[in-house]
Amino acid sequence: MEGQLGLIWEQARAPVIVPLLRLSVILCLIMSLMLLVERVYMGVVIVFVKLFGRKPEKRYKWEPMKEDMEMGNSNFPMVLVQIPMYNEKEVYQLSIGAACGLSWPSDRIIIQVLDDSTDPTIKDLVEQECRRWASKGINIKYEIRDNRVGYKAGALKEGMKHSYVRQCDYVAIFDADFQPGPDYLWRSIPFLVHNPDIALVQARWKFVNADECLMTRMQEMSLDYHFKVEQEMGSSTYAFFGFNGTAGLWRIDALNDAGGWKDRTTVEDMDLAVRASLKGWKFVYLGGLKVKSELPSTLKAFRYQQHRWSCGPANLFRKMAVEIARNKKVSAWKKFYLIYSFFLVRKIVGHLVTFIFYCVIMPATLFVPEVQVPKWGAVYVPSLITLLNAVGTPRSLHLLVFWILFENVMSLHRTKAMLIGLLEAGNVNEWVVTEKLGDALKIKSGAKTLKKPRVRAGERYFLNIKTVCISGVHGRGSSPPSNKEKPINQIKSLSMVVTGLDYYS
Repeated sequence: MEGQLGLIWEQARAPVIVPLLRLSVILCLIMSLMLLVERVYMGVVIVFVKLFGRKPEKRYKWEPMKEDMEMGNSNFPMVLVQIPMYNEKEVYQLSIGAACGLSWPSDRIIIQVLDDSTDPTIKDLVEQECRRWASKGINIKYEIRDNRVGYKAGALKEGMKHSYVRQCDYVAIFDADFQPGPDYLWRSIPFLVHNPDIALVQARWKFVNADECLMTRMQEMSLDYHFKVEQEMGSSTYAFFGFNGTAGLWRIDALNDAGGWKDRTTVEDMDLAVRASLKGWKFVYLGGLKVKSELPSTLKAFRYQQHRWSCGPANLFRKMAVEIARNKKVSAWKKFYLIYSFFLVRKIVGHLVTFIFYCVIMPATLFVPEVQVPKWGAVYVPSLITLLNAVGTPRSLHLLVFWILFENVMSLHRTKAMLIGLLEAGNVNEWVVTEKLGDALKIKSGAKTLKKPRVRAGERYFLNIKTVCISGVHGRGSSPPSNKEKPINQIKSLSMVVTGLDYYS
């Protein structure tokens, strides 16, 4: 049998395998260069923005809101704050409390809790929390529906149908684990009040559990780049970026002009942003306005989140590419940016290069010496891309090797999800709400000291990632390990993440 396989390999090697592998290397090198050029371009823009101080307050008119002695509070716009949630037992009090703590005239703000929970106990708890705040004089509405059609997009769409929403000018949206600061509205609303062509003001996410474990540190590195570079660049150059689905303030007229919420993909936020941009509306990103949020601290939750974030954009690209190309309200340059940079390079090519080139093609060339990957493509380009990605989180530069390994491990799952979305196959509309732990992990880690698992060579660990989070980099509520223990714990944590992928895939 082995002899037959060897014979087949030798016969197919020269006429089939070598030409195909060479073609694959060429295609991957082209995609790598596309990715590098995109990264360098964004880096240059960010340097320009930082050097010349092109802050949003300078690019657009911004004046603080002031009370009119004659008009009173009626001078302030009416604001709706939506909090969609689904069985959010661990964090519902945090989000509702933060929303109710927003500083704004009490008669000019409505808090709307959109509860799609299927657990009766959790629904009762959320309703009681809303009543508690209502008893304090907060204008808060508790809204439920008898189905989960459209998931988050469906809930937000239903929430906009209530009669009291008609009096509102703007709507702020916060997921259940987000906690806006009291000054959020004071800092964001003036952009919409004084600039009628602005539709969206997006705040930056601040991660309260970034130091929970090695996995959350890896996520912080990727998301910091997204906010500090991708969002900032899009806002500064094209007045467009993908709405992050939360921590954003929308002009309701713009939201309606774009067609409202649609549930045709799992990235309803990006869908709305693209449609609004094609209508000519502008977006502003405020990097200095931060909203506390929680990173997924279990591998299972992170896996589902990444499936949605990889599958959804590819599926949206499939549905909107022609519509973007035919649009006549925006410039050809902006259409090129949307199709090429925003979708093709970042949402498609990025996944293909990471998995197919680095994890498949390059290892395959070791078995076919006739095919060579040039040094610039195997070393220099990947190194530059990696360094440009890491600039967003300087404090984690020493974890760069771990981040590379982690991204390569996740590339298989992301590429699979991207292809599912692009081909519109399988579980293309799978929506699993990301699990939030709130203070649960802190309580558990403080209640007992977990025994650190031993890692033996070749041994696979199908452990709950919560254990990894507590034993990797010290968790909240536990005493920090000594300097000697930290690298060992981090290596253990990463090895469990790597070997545990097969279990969840």
